[in-house]
Amino acid sequence: MNIQAITLFPEMFDSITQYGVTGRAHKQGIWQFRAINPRQFADNKLGYIDDRPFGGGVGMVMMAEPLFQAIESAKQNLSGSLKVIYLSPQGAPLTHKKVVELSQWDNLILLCGRYEGVDERVLQTCVDEEISIGDFVVSGGELPAMMLMDAVLRLVPDVLGDMASAEQDSFANGLLDYPHYTRPTEFQGMAVPDVLKSGNHALIAEWRFEQSLRRTLLRRPDLLDGRDLLPQEIRLLDKIRQESNG
Repeated sequence: MNIQAITLFPEMFDSITQYGVTGRAHKQGIWQFRAINPRQFADNKLGYIDDRPFGGGVGMVMMAEPLFQAIESAKQNLSGSLKVIYLSPQGAPLTHKKVVELSQWDNLILLCGRYEGVDERVLQTCVDEEISIGDFVVSGGELPAMMLMDAVLRLVPDVLGDMASAEQDSFANGLLDYPHYTRPTEFQGMAVPDVLKSGNHALIAEWRFEQSLRRTLLRRPDLLDGRDLLPQEIRLLDKIRQESNG
């Protein structure tokens, strides 16, 4: 996979290209990255790429021409499928389903806005999709872009040491993840559940599935809305609700 970011702060992306599993995979050539600073396409010596908005108002707006040229530069010499994404609080929410979809693309170009945003004409002519990481605003698109990158890259083959890790993550099956334990068997008076030490893999799988349902019902009941429940899920949810009522 090839990912490029249009950003005023290319150095910020060192955190994902040089550290952790994504950094290791980048060094191994499993995925490629390029940051393009739109200042190099500015039409002034000082490299300004923002201006006051028409109609007045606070803040500055990133200008259309430098961003357009930066995106065109990113598109050069690419092969395979391509999607241009603008990280924006006005975009569609980033979900696991969307992450899976994006992981299938060969090339992603991520536009990282700053100030009050970017000229609308760039969004209309260059951007395929706007994506939000939540109902809040941050100072720029770099952090949201890196969050999207990390989530997508986890699903790219060979980025993780074991793809089963991604397959068992929260949301992968529409539920939250189950609790995890490691040594010691007792910590501050709290013991590891006996079932996890039993060696009975069928019982362990059932316990973990029940815990996933329990956590989802407690913390994110919205994930169960509209879900086509299996008979096992209906039975376990009834059991959990009865325990809660008791």
